[in-house]
Amino acid sequence: MSTDKQSYKDKKVMTIGIISEITGLSQRKIRYYEERKLIFPERTKRGTRKYSFSDVETLMEIAEQIEDGVQTFEIKKEMAKKQTRDERNKMIRGQINAHFNIKK
Repeated sequence: MSTDKQSYKDKKVMTIGIISEITGLSQRKIRYYEERKLIFPERTKRGTRKYSFSDVETLMEIAEQIEDGVQTFEIKKEMAKKQTRDERNKMIRGQINAHFNIKK
């Protein structure tokens, strides 16, 4: 996705301290979710983690599921299923658009 067309929600501009304040999650917990490959911050050249508003939403969903007793490996499995569905739906939309010559 090019930076020009990237949604403001997906721009990685916030540090872990800000994310911790917004979500109420400790920085340690946020790093743990990254270790478990549930969240994927970008890194600056100096190694600072940068997060987006989409990451905030993901972290809040993870926190709610953890509160409900869902294990991190189960969350990761569900996230992978959702990503596969989203990719399949995007491909199908593209095929339909191509078939009917629909331009975005």
